[in-house]
This record gives sequence, C-alpha cells and structure tokens, in this order.
Amino acid sequence: MYSFVIPVFNRPDEVDELLNSLTQQKQKDFEVIIVEDGSTLSSQMVCERYKNQLAIHYYYKENSGPGQSRNYGVERAKGDYVIILDSDVVLPDDYLVAVDQELKRQPADAFGGPDAAHPSFTPIQKAISYSMTAFFTTGGIRGGKKKMDKFYPRSFNMGIKKEVYQQLKGFSKMRFGEDIDFSIRIFKAGLACRLFPEAWVWHKRRTDFRKFFRQVYNSGIARINLYKKYPESLKPVHLLPMIFTVGVLFLLVCMTVGILLHLFATSTLLQNIGCGLLILSLLPLLLYAFAIFCESAWLFKSVKIGFLSIIAAFTQLMGYGFGFIEAWWKRCVKGKDEFTAFEKNFYK
Repeated sequence: MYSFVIPVFNRPDEVDELLNSLTQQKQKDFEVIIVEDGSTLSSQMVCERYKNQLAIHYYYKENSGPGQSRNYGVERAKGDYVIILDSDVVLPDDYLVAVDQELKRQPADAFGGPDAAHPSFTPIQKAISYSMTAFFTTGGIRGGKKKMDKFYPRSFNMGIKKEVYQQLKGFSKMRFGEDIDFSIRIFKAGLACRLFPEAWVWHKRRTDFRKFFRQVYNSGIARINLYKKYPESLKPVHLLPMIFTVGVLFLLVCMTVGILLHLFATSTLLQNIGCGLLILSLLPLLLYAFAIFCESAWLFKSVKIGFLSIIAAFTQLMGYGFGFIEAWWKRCVKGKDEFTAFEKNFYK
C-alpha cells in the first residue's frame, strides 16, 4: 500500500483540487494523510467531504514548517511506500499506476517525478512552470530529459520506502531547501534513487511574479545553506543563476555607459563607441530572450505565454542569483550562522 503525505498551510481550495484528483486514480491501494500545519484557513471540512471516496486521515498540529509536518504524517502512515506531495499539485489519473509499474520493473528505495503545467493554469502560472522546468533556465535538473546534474527528488513529488524514511530520520528542521537536504542524505546513504519520468504531476507553483521572486530568492539562500552542510553538493549548474545575474548587471552598466556616450559625448568617435557598446550589451540579452520566447511559445502554442516566459525566466534566474549572492556574503564571508543570517525572511 502507498501513503500520500501532504502538509498544508492555509490552502483549502488547493487541497480540494488535489483530493479530487486522487479520487480519479486508477490504482486504488493507497491512503491519504493531510497534515494541517497551524493553518488559520482550515482544510478539515474539505477532507470530510472525501471520507466516503478516500481512505483519508486529517491531522492538525501547531506550525513547525513543511518538513516537520511531513515527519508527523509519515509517523502515522501505514503504507510500505510514502509519497510526499505539496498541496499545490494535481495528479493525472494514471500517476500511481506509473509509480507502481516503475517499482515492479526495477525496485527503488526512493524516487521522484517531474512536473508540468495543466491546461487550466493561468498564463503566468504556465510561464513560471516553463521557467522552472526548461533546460534554458534550470539545466533540466528538475526532471528534464536533458540535464546538467543528476536528478534529486523534490517535495512536490517524492516517494520513499517508509523504513528508509525512518532510517534517515525524515526531513531536517530547515524551513527551505529541506527537500534537497533530504535527497542529498538519500544519495549519501548509498540508497537506490531514480527519476520516474511518467510519474509526473501538474504543479501550480506561484500565481504572480512577486511571489515567484520571493520563492526563488529563498532557493538561492537555501543553496548556500546546503553548501555549508554538504560542500560537495554545490555543482557548476548551481552557479549559473549567480553568473547570469552578475552578467546582466554588468551588461546593464555597459548599456548605461553606451547611452550616455551616445547622447552626451562631444566627439563623433565617442558617440560611435557608445552606440557600439549599447548594441553589444543589448545583443546577448535579446538573443537569450528570443530563445526563451521561441521555445515557450512553441510549447504552449501561445505568443502571450512566450513573452511572459521571458519575464519568468529573468525573475527565476536573477531572484535565485540575488539570494545566492546575499547568502554567500552573509554566511561565507561574514561567517553568520543559518538562523541569524536569515531570521527575517527565511524562517517565517
């Protein structure tokens, strides 16, 4: 039997959609454990509506973050395998069939699957989904067919043997990046962990670019915190958003200098140098934006989503880059610890 463990914080509407998708599963041998993590908007009544359709168990606890809520749920799970989901996902009806077939084909101690955008998602959600899954933006490390690093299961779609979960003592007390921390410990323990490409979920992620920036900013912070715990976990692909951010800022400075020279220089030579500097600075950004636009517009058959994906890609890379740079400065240069460095924005 499988146990779905889902922490939730103030998202009853999302829980409703997720539970509805679970009622449609072709494979029926599972239970559902909802852990309310100190919410003020309760999901209990939503769960009550599904008691005749699902083997569902609802628990309320004081707020302690998603990792500790997952541990709370797994302690009460009866399944041989635990499947961790975020509350903002929806499952296709053959999700569990795909998991079951993969495990029968080749057993695994732990696994994960990719995510995609549902046709009903808003254009912004689709653009954000593109930026978080495309090779051009993440290097394919979140489950893409092409990837620059091995696949690490993440909490929106992660499965593990219950006995292995207990052996690893579950999620740590990190409030962000705790799923990567858990995946790193899976690999360090020498356990069999792999990607199940057909066990994918529809993942809503954030609904606007401001919230998305905060999410990826925290991801940049988390990457440095993970580096401090596991220095070997920092790979070249994790440096790319920081390099991209520094590069964009450098190009913007060059563009500004070019504009000033072109507009205010007194000699034709300096004006021409300014014009050339402006073009050379703008060209790499335009080429990258054009590549993003073409791929996204083709994937979603939408020019609008193509343009929004440009915004999402720059938000994703530069948000992560700024968080990474700030965390590197505070933790690696100034020597602050994980909590005091980010008490205001990391542990809420």
